[in-house]
Amino acid sequence: MMLKMLLLTLLLVPLSAPANEIEPFTSDGCSLFPDGTREQNDLWLACCTAHDYAYWKGGTYQQRLAADNALQACVAKVGEPEIARLMLAGVRVGGTPYLPTKFRWGFGWPYPRGYKALTAEEMAQIAPLQID
Repeated sequence: MMLKMLLLTLLLVPLSAPANEIEPFTSDGCSLFPDGTREQNDLWLACCTAHDYAYWKGGTYQQRLAADNALQACVAKVGEPEIARLMLAGVRVGGTPYLPTKFRWGFGWPYPRGYKALTAEEMAQIAPLQID
């Protein structure tokens, strides 16, 4: 009887544990890259902020790929297609969720998270923190 109670308790503990909570959104701009040119020092900063928001939320591998491609398109749209390609290469290598960096995919969640779809509960945490 005691063994059954212990097993039941161990099975229920993960169900009653608090869910992971996302940290408030922060952006460091273009991380280890300039935010713009010498003449326009924040030329593609908005692109990086939107990219940081996607990385903060995290999600699936396909969502990361879409976020990285959106960064490239955004930077190219401000007139810097060569910089855009360089930035794409950098985020594809440096943004992996498997390193404990402050700019990894899913950095808003406790490490390690990896790639996984956001649950309805997680989306509810994110919803009030949307950026424009």
